[in-house]
This record gives sequence, C-alpha cells and structure tokens, in this order.
Amino acid sequence: IVTHLPSSPLHNETQTLWVLRGVVGLEIHAQIHATSKLFACSRVAFCSPPNSSVAFLDASLPGTLPVLNRRCVEAAVITGLALNCTINRKSLFDRKHYFYADMPAGYQITQQRLPIAVNGSLIYSYFGGRKRNQVLSRCVRIKQIQLEQDSGKSLHDDQRSQTLIDLNRAGVGLMELVMEADMSCGDEAAAAVRELQLILQTLGTCQGNMSEGQLRVDANVSVHCPGEPLGVRTEVKNINSARYVARAIDYEIQRQKKVLENGGIIVNETRAFDSKSGTTIPMRDKEGLQDYRFMPEPNLPPLFVYEDEASVPAGVNPTQVVMIDRLKAELPELPGVRRARMVDQYKILPEHSFTLVNEDGLTEYFERVVRNTKAEPRKVIGWVMKELLGNLNQQSLKLAQSPVSPEALADLLNVLESGHISSSAAKVVFQEMWKAPEKAVEQLVKELDLGLVSDREKLLKICQKVVDTHPEQVSE
Repeated sequence: IVTHLPSSPLHNETQTLWVLRGVVGLEIHAQIHATSKLFACSRVAFCSPPNSSVAFLDASLPGTLPVLNRRCVEAAVITGLALNCTINRKSLFDRKHYFYADMPAGYQITQQRLPIAVNGSLIYSYFGGRKRNQVLSRCVRIKQIQLEQDSGKSLHDDQRSQTLIDLNRAGVGLMELVMEADMSCGDEAAAAVRELQLILQTLGTCQGNMSEGQLRVDANVSVHCPGEPLGVRTEVKNINSARYVARAIDYEIQRQKKVLENGGIIVNETRAFDSKSGTTIPMRDKEGLQDYRFMPEPNLPPLFVYEDEASVPAGVNPTQVVMIDRLKAELPELPGVRRARMVDQYKILPEHSFTLVNEDGLTEYFERVVRNTKAEPRKVIGWVMKELLGNLNQQSLKLAQSPVSPEALADLLNVLESGHISSSAAKVVFQEMWKAPEKAVEQLVKELDLGLVSDREKLLKICQKVVDTHPEQVSE
C-alpha cells in the first residue's frame, strides 16, 4: 500500500512517498499436557465442575510451598529441542507481581531472568503468490521458551452484577513461546501458529485445542517503512484460532496504515479481536509501563537439566533428573520432516503433503492404503483427497469416524486395478461401502452388477438384446 503523507510546510512543492509494511511478532501460551499442575498435585481436567480441582497452593493458603512437576520440565525441553533451541542447563524461577482476582497469590511464578530454552527457530510454509497457489517457506526466530503458571478464570454475571472465580485452571503449567518480529502479515502468522500447533501435538507436549484455551496467541503488530526504525506497536490479546490470528493481524495492519495516512499517531495499547465484526477493539493503553516488581522465587532452587548420564553429579540418581540426550532420542518425526518424506517417497504434490500431515491420522491412513494396494500412491492420494475427505467434510465427521477403513479402500483399489470394474463404477461402490461398511467390495460389485464384461460372446448377446428391444431407434 502506497500512502502520500502531507508534505512539510518548508517543502510544499514535493511529496514524500512512503511504503508502509507490517511487522508481526507473536507470544504464544501453550498449556502443557500433563495430569497435574506445574507446582501442585491437583489434576488438570477441562470442563470439571468449578473449583473441584484446586490444591492448597492453587488457593495460596498460608504455609504451602511449590513442588516442580518433572513432566512439565521434560515437555519444555522436548519442545525446545524440536524448535532448534539451546537448552539452558541452569534456569531460574521468578515472581511476577500483579493483581487479578483469579490469582490469589498476587503474583505469577515464571522465568524472567533465565528461561529454560532460548534462540530457536520455526520453519513454516503457507500458500502465497498472486493466485495463492505457491508454497512459500519462511523461518521465524524463537527468542525463548519459559515455564510459568496459568491463572484461574473470572466468570462475569452481568445480570447479578457479580464476578465468580473458578480456580481449576490456576497453576496449570504453561510454556510461553516468544517469537521475534519476523513476520509481515496475517497469513504468515497464522501459518506459524498452525505449524507450532502441529509440532506440539506431534510431541504430545500440548493438545493444542485453541477453542479450549490450550493454545492462546498474543500478536504484537506495528507498521514502518523498510529501512526505518520499527513503529509503535499494539498488542492484540488472547486470539483463540489460527483463522482469527490472520484476520486480527491484517485488520490491525490496515488500521494503523489508515491512522498514519490521516496524519494520526499510533498509540501503544492492548486491543482485543472481535470475531463478529472482524475488528480490533481498545482494551487499555500501555503508555505507562507497569512495574511487575520481578524478584527471584525464594521457594524454588535453580532448575538443572543434564546433557547425558555422564554429566550427572556424583550421588544424584540419574532416573530422578532430566537428561537431554534421552529426550532427544525420543523425538518423533516432526511435521516438516514428514511432509518432505511424503513428497520424496510417494512422489505426491507438496500441497497434498500438507493436507495429509495437517489432518490428524490422515498420513497413517494413506500409508496403510498404499501398503495394501497395487495402485500407485498418486492414484491413492486422489481417492483419499476427493472421495474420503469429501465424504467426511460433507457429513462433518472426523477421520476416526470414517466407516471405510484403509484396508477396505485398498481392496476397492485392487479390484479397480485388476480391471474388473471401471473408475466410475468404483466411485459408486465406494459410496455403497460408506453406507454398508460391513459388506465386502466383491459382494457390492456383484449386488450392483457393476463388473466389467470381457467375454466377446457375452458382450455380443447383450448388444443384440439392446438392439432387439429398441426397434424404433434402430429404424431411425
């Protein structure tokens, strides 16, 4: 977008031509997938009755002390390894003081001075270009990953003019992932969020359900002219879907450009995204820097992780510490690696690899079909994309609810490859398989009389019968 800003009074015979570009950084809070909270034994369960999973520490009762959950530490280390981070062998915990009614202690335990992982990177891809059909790859730097507590929930009852507090979520372990301002638009940011979501789900460190608040995104957005210092940023808080991430950021970039076009200034503020109107709304200004009064957490010692068993100090049980090499050996195949392998191994299109990897369980489904059929993988992918996903989407079903198993689809493709049925007949059989999954492919072909006839004499008799029963058409 090109904007003509008003010229200076001393140079009214010229105009300055500015090209404003968006700059986007993300802060993502990911709830750690664990059975208990970060510093307490209370269980983590979504949709539990209010205040039914609250330990004494969660309610900040006097005399309670935090005890670090080893599973949460391992989840942070695994996530850091997957994102090419440097794992700090020693990290520290701090208190961040601020008041919310749903945070009884009046402070949050976090990692301000020395987080558990730093200096990583996330490679992601999205569809761009003029026709949005080109796969574009980008890399965003990960500044740090830190462990911290989640807060409870404030439930506002407008009819009674009261606020109710649910502390079930208080103390749940979070990983805060801070991404550098390396993105320029909503599509890039949304693609980065989707890729991170896939990685976390693959690792099992976060379930990544954004509608349940397991993954929450804060976007820092500004505009500037390339080569000039970055502009004043605004923060759009708590965006709960990748699609909304794209919409919120693109709206905010355009809003800031219009403000500058009209001679205004951008205010450093926190905004919220209204998904109904597609706009961002002011929440509070950030001109006055809030003093969180950070201090070292006195009830937690430094957190140490070790490279391997040889680096564990004498007298320390190796089974009671977190070792990086053991976790690194357990890393699964990550989404980017899997996509590259699918393209290389099966010669499918890159866009098809995105669909296979992005849909939970679809890669495994595809590979099971390939293993059990004589059909080429590129033919298999067509059936998976068009017939299988088409039916699932039409009926709003998940892959796990598909009535057609991979082995059943492989049987159908084998019959098709053998030449016993035509391609159009195979599609009819597939629809019947969807309705009656208990019936075998051969049984449906026979019942529907869809088999191809190769006997010459039999074909002649069929043709003669058609001719004999249509004398008018024959005479014409």
